Amino acid sequence: MNADRILIFIAGLAGAAGVALSAAAAHAGGPNLQTAATFLLVHAPALLVTSLLAGRTARLGGFVLTAGLVLFCGDLLARDFLGDRLFPYAAPAGGLLLIGGWLAIAASALFDRR
Repeated sequence: MNADRILIFIAGLAGAAGVALSAAAAHAGGPNLQTAATFLLVHAPALLVTSLLAGRTARLGGFVLTAGLVLFCGDLLARDFLGDRLFPYAAPAGGLLLIGGWLAIAASALFDRR
């Protein structure tokens, strides 16, 4: 399976998880659930577009976004479902990875050729 297909798969999972978490947040409440759902739903199309239209640098950015989503959303969900965080600074590390992923996507405009 190539990198593009992996990113498409991750985009689909992120979208599905975002919808499921939105429903859970609507019924069970919890601002952490809604925040995680929003982040997943916003980044799912970005991952999809990154896989379909971009070159190496953008794909790298997509994988960095994925790591950021896992840490950031995972930490928020662990707080709600497990009552504790994944590990200290998991959410901030995830946030930094998300920023880095978006910067890599921006840099792809300068370095990737079509």
